[in-house]
Amino acid sequence: MLLLVVRFIFFIVFVAVLLSSLLNSDANTALVDDPERLISALLALVGAVLVLVIDIFTPKNKLSSLAGIFFGLIVGVLLSWGASYVIDMVSFLYDDVFIITEQMRLMMKLLTGVCICYLSVSVVIRTKDDVRFVIPYVEFSRQTKGLRPLVLDSSVIVDGRIADLTQTKIFDAPFVVPRFIINELQLLSDSADKLKRSRGRRGLDMLANLQSDPIVEVKIDDTPPPGVDDKAPVDQKLVAFSKQCNGRLVTTDYNLGKVALLREVDVVNINDIAKALKPVVLPGEELEVRIIKRGEEQTQGIGYLDDGTMVVVENANNQIGNNVKITITSSLQTSAGRMIFGKYGNAATQ
Repeated sequence: MLLLVVRFIFFIVFVAVLLSSLLNSDANTALVDDPERLISALLALVGAVLVLVIDIFTPKNKLSSLAGIFFGLIVGVLLSWGASYVIDMVSFLYDDVFIITEQMRLMMKLLTGVCICYLSVSVVIRTKDDVRFVIPYVEFSRQTKGLRPLVLDSSVIVDGRIADLTQTKIFDAPFVVPRFIINELQLLSDSADKLKRSRGRRGLDMLANLQSDPIVEVKIDDTPPPGVDDKAPVDQKLVAFSKQCNGRLVTTDYNLGKVALLREVDVVNINDIAKALKPVVLPGEELEVRIIKRGEEQTQGIGYLDDGTMVVVENANNQIGNNVKITITSSLQTSAGRMIFGKYGNAATQ
């Protein structure tokens, strides 16, 4: 609403100044009888309308587009200034062939300048991503000063281990949470599904704890990801946002990490950090675990360690609910998680 008021005031003031200059120029001559004044008035009105159109149709929160427009105008003005000398030289050389008045020369300069400025703005807007290859150190994208930020995914917020890691003070870069991630957590917290609702509320609580933590800086960024539709999947918007701000994506989603790496976005996977810090479990060592349920095979039992690692135990299908000592046979570690395989009872001693 405020922007509409500003636009209306701009148009009223512009028209008032234009009418005042026209009326004060020559009160005895009608505007229709003075072509120069009429052309000047029409050009001024066209310029005002053009400014409003550029302002209205410039995408919201697209600072790179606005910078491209101004850069194109600067280039266009410089080229128009050079073209004016060319027009003067051509009109002087062919003055004997064509009768070119001063008014016609001025009109040619104005029209040429408008066309050059338009073409400059159009070319810069369409090729602003490649400008840096032509003009070094000029790039129409947001640059982050200092350390590269860590962009948090909803999965890593819900996971909660990021809050424990911040207490170790290993993160010296600010955390950035895009607005659409908060919207995703809010949708989860309002879901009819009990599990999704609990995950969403846990994520909002963990985010609030991170914001109140003096050890780490958390920023909420409202900038929409460039080149991505608002209805696009959250993962797609998250990768584009991380690439735009030159940040590192922090997640626990294995597939999202793979997609981000394909887009040349650095990924910090919390599961990889946990895997690197876990003690190595060697075959032949003994381990005590509580059997929770049956496994996929008929003789298998499933248990979990305190950190959530799944333990698959052979010959433990009848030990559900009991703590048993097993002998480790092998372990499997991936970015998606970790699994330990073992044997119980007589099978362990064979």
